[in-house]
Amino acid sequence: MPPDAPSRPPLPRPLLPLWAAVIAAAAGGLALTTAFPALGWWPMVFVAIPLTLISLIGRRIWAAVLVGLVFGLAFFLVNVSFTARYLGPVPWIALATLEALLTAATAVPIALAYRWLPRVRTGAWARLLALPAIVAALWVLREQLLGTWPYGGFPWGRVGISQADSPLASVASWVGVAGLSFLIVMLCASGVEWVRLRRYRDIRTAIPFAVVAILLFALPQFPTTDAGTMRVGAVQGNGPAGYFDERGRNDVLNAQLQATAPLFGEDLDVLLWPEGGVDSDPTMNASTAATLDALTDRLEAPLVVAAVTQRGDEYFNSSLLWEQDADNPVDVYDKRHPVPFGEYVPDRWLYRLFAPDLIDLVQREYTPGGARPFFDVNGVGVGLAICFDVIYDDVIWDGAQDGAEIYMFQTNNADFRGTDENLQQLAFARMRAVETGRSVVNISTVGTSQIIAPDGSEIAGIPADTAGHMLEDVPLRTGLTPAVTFGGAIQLLLVWGGVIALVSLGVLGRTRPGGNTKTPAP
Repeated sequence: MPPDAPSRPPLPRPLLPLWAAVIAAAAGGLALTTAFPALGWWPMVFVAIPLTLISLIGRRIWAAVLVGLVFGLAFFLVNVSFTARYLGPVPWIALATLEALLTAATAVPIALAYRWLPRVRTGAWARLLALPAIVAALWVLREQLLGTWPYGGFPWGRVGISQADSPLASVASWVGVAGLSFLIVMLCASGVEWVRLRRYRDIRTAIPFAVVAILLFALPQFPTTDAGTMRVGAVQGNGPAGYFDERGRNDVLNAQLQATAPLFGEDLDVLLWPEGGVDSDPTMNASTAATLDALTDRLEAPLVVAAVTQRGDEYFNSSLLWEQDADNPVDVYDKRHPVPFGEYVPDRWLYRLFAPDLIDLVQREYTPGGARPFFDVNGVGVGLAICFDVIYDDVIWDGAQDGAEIYMFQTNNADFRGTDENLQQLAFARMRAVETGRSVVNISTVGTSQIIAPDGSEIAGIPADTAGHMLEDVPLRTGLTPAVTFGGAIQLLLVWGGVIALVSLGVLGRTRPGGNTKTPAP
């Protein structure tokens, strides 16, 4: 380099030595688990995320991988520990390790953003505004990757979902869960940069942090339009619906019928039963079909029931609309996202080499459904989701766009009795209510079940491991929130915006000459 050529700014030094960064990452992962149910300490995200970010600042690639792996293991080994309840440590460790490895890989772009932006040297505003936005977008990229790959992904543990009990939940109605995650991470990253700059006397330096904080804490929920009420009965039978439960013929069906009995003689518009609420396929079993026919006749109301159905050689996890005096079922929705290694085994030949006993437990291969998640129940639009469907944005948005005025979610948590899986899944249901501005009836075979208002609050509930019913006039809503209308575009903007910004930083950092390395005031 010629002696008069300007030099590039030096790459930032790590804020922490590697050993301390590993400890901070582990602390950040553990702190983040406390923001989710059962504890639900939602403010802990503002501890967990800064700890995670400062552990990555200044890190080179392999150090970032190590730090990201530690964070991922600390978080997922706790967050998905419910998977070990009946199947032992192998599925739990395998899932947590896979998610941690993906987290480790996606820690690298965040670390690179912290290394590359100072080389571009565009002023303090870049540190206070551009860098936090890029870091937050790359965090959303991580969540989207984990939520889509492999085998359809596992969108569990998204930062936005941790806010179901917080005043920040209303923001999801504007920008969706991905947008809420983005704003939370951006607020944390802005705070970290503001402290690093140490320009406390210049009030202008606090503006980016303050603006994001105001958006998060002051933005009201987007309003939807009142469309009356629907009188909904929902029944939690608490029958032996688990994979390893001992049960006789029709024990689950009989438990549901017994818990439904108090609703006989009541006036209701629809009855909702959970996933796994019948033991046999009512489209193939005449006795079960006759029982459901008699039930709808006695209630004088339609029934939304879930069952394993067979068509040809294919099996489906189906939601069925059963009506009086009709050629039933009158409508069918098949679960769009069957659970890998729970409802089907991808690449069975491969995984059977490692754990044949566990793999052979899954004997049926459920086929993903292609129908829209929507029923018309006597003129009322009902959006649907079956169990883990609720964690996928596309199912929820499609229901609202098809005209859902209320959501009915059916689930079976029996294989996770005694864990907080049911409460974590319930947090998704509550966030979906806020995101769409719709009431949600979330019914489980064994709990926890709730009727949730459009603002995410509880209307009625049945605790876990309790047989019972709910009967309420549930609010209906029309009108689409910005989250439903623009949610997909927001996700694309954040993911590709983060990628493009990172690539641009890398290119500019290599080609742009340096100069004065001092950071000018904004």
